[in-house]
Amino acid sequence: MVVHSLDKSASGEDSDNIDWNTDDELEIQGDTAFSSSSTLTTRGTEAFASSGEASSSSGVPNSKLVNHFVGMGFPEKQVLKAIEENGEEDTDSILNTLLTYSTLEDSPPKQLCVNSDPISSDYEENLPDDLSDLDGWSENETEDNTSSLSEEHKNLLSLESTGSLSEKEKMLLSLANMGYTVEESSIAMERCGPEASIAELTDFICAAQLSREADIYLPDDDLKPRYNGVSKIKKRKFFEICKKKNDPETETIRLPNPMIGFGVPSMQPENINRSLPDSAIGPPFFYYENVALAPKGVWDTISRFLNDIEPEFVDSKYFCATARKRGYVHNLPVQNRFPLVPLPPLTIQQAFPLSKRWWPQWDMREKLNCIQTAIGSAKLTERIRNALERFDGDPPTSVQKFILDECRKWNLVWVGRNKVAPLEPDEVEMLLGFPKNHTRGGGISRTDRYKSLGNSFQVDTVAYHLSVLKDMFPSGINLLSLFSGIGGAEVALHRLGIKLKNVVSVEKSKVNRDIVRSWWEQTNQTGNLIDFEDVQALDGDRLEEVISYVGGFDLIIGGSPCNNLAGSNRVSRDGLEGKDSSLFYDYFRILDLVKSIMSRSS
Repeated sequence: MVVHSLDKSASGEDSDNIDWNTDDELEIQGDTAFSSSSTLTTRGTEAFASSGEASSSSGVPNSKLVNHFVGMGFPEKQVLKAIEENGEEDTDSILNTLLTYSTLEDSPPKQLCVNSDPISSDYEENLPDDLSDLDGWSENETEDNTSSLSEEHKNLLSLESTGSLSEKEKMLLSLANMGYTVEESSIAMERCGPEASIAELTDFICAAQLSREADIYLPDDDLKPRYNGVSKIKKRKFFEICKKKNDPETETIRLPNPMIGFGVPSMQPENINRSLPDSAIGPPFFYYENVALAPKGVWDTISRFLNDIEPEFVDSKYFCATARKRGYVHNLPVQNRFPLVPLPPLTIQQAFPLSKRWWPQWDMREKLNCIQTAIGSAKLTERIRNALERFDGDPPTSVQKFILDECRKWNLVWVGRNKVAPLEPDEVEMLLGFPKNHTRGGGISRTDRYKSLGNSFQVDTVAYHLSVLKDMFPSGINLLSLFSGIGGAEVALHRLGIKLKNVVSVEKSKVNRDIVRSWWEQTNQTGNLIDFEDVQALDGDRLEEVISYVGGFDLIIGGSPCNNLAGSNRVSRDGLEGKDSSLFYDYFRILDLVKSIMSRSS
């Protein structure tokens, strides 16, 4: 039985920005080290980096050097500009400048994270239909304009000219030169620790997304929180929590390393100290998810709203061949969990065995980074091929570094000699634990497939946590799925062999609702699927009606949008007060209502 209740959305209007899932990117780094002094050679024996040829007195650059970089696929105008900025003898700096231009050119403008996983609703504007041809770089944006630099950045540049930078200041300057403010770079170094590498820091603040924005936004600490329709009760409670959060005696939740939560199939912590307050003990059980790398204090707030339960932080790289760092707050037991079988491939080579023939030895990746909602462009893969074809053997380390950085950023895999390509939608389905063709057909475009998958659960990870429910509910389960996405929770429960008696699914995106409905029919579910469009329309009266019909809920699962939480959103990273991520308060509101209604009827 399928019941449709299509509510007109009252909030969560489409964003004007492209969503781009990058909060975990660059988190998996290869072991290959790169020398900053390596020379750049072309096919044959001619070497430009060490030739020492000076330009003519007229100031015209060495034509061989220009032709060399043009032959690698860089536009001549960019090559001339890079040579002018760096001089002819420092070819490594020339190459790095050109690669910076190229990264800017291949990055979609105004990209925002939409990595709210399973359950992440379509609270942003759809991506353009042909994302691969987006061209977001404008030549005049690379003009030297030190007048727009912050005083902190100028001070660092001044210290650099005197050679008196400390190691921390060198790191700050490197990040500032990549387009990040000194303030957010300092925050990243504080959060990641003094030993963090550039890769780890850029993972935290998403330096892989080199934004075109000249004025990077960070919310001021003295701004009052914005609630966008949140009730007075929630506002008051939020102010109380903010007051607690600013208390120096309040312990801030920190991310663990390794990120295995209360255990993964291959690794168990020595001691698990977990206790739940009486008010949090299920049923009903609840399970809330969002990105792990959220602004400081966000997970403290989420935890305090949800019965002060300690979040469980888990990276899905322990369950599959791709990373996905997430936090989960739930009241499920953590003993006697078991994984889905058959176990999924755990490395890139296991997932894509045919790629081994073409995989170069200097690409040491074993895991892919977090699946994104966007893919690398055809221009980028062509540039990589052109760069590689200039060399008979392995390319210089500078070229290797450029290629590996782009492969990590866009999850490119080797598909032929000197050829890399983005993942196909069916390959993403496999990596995330969905059945083949889960998002295919029915009028769903490739763009929508990538977007929906990029916003989904990693099914094997979630199923491991939910596996404890199988023995508790042998006759089946009643599920309230908020921000359902493409049904990651439903697929996980089905694969565990837990019957879905009644599922109330709340999801704004019609594309996602169609995907779930199609899966429901194709898997011959015998229960009832009831769908709603808007979480904010799910009020007390509607919940009482639904609970009366289904007989109560055993599990309430959801993960509100991460748009204002993830590091890739450098325009409106407002935390839980942001326009979209404030929908967390609706998860809390609905959970509280369900528990209240069910306690009255018991």
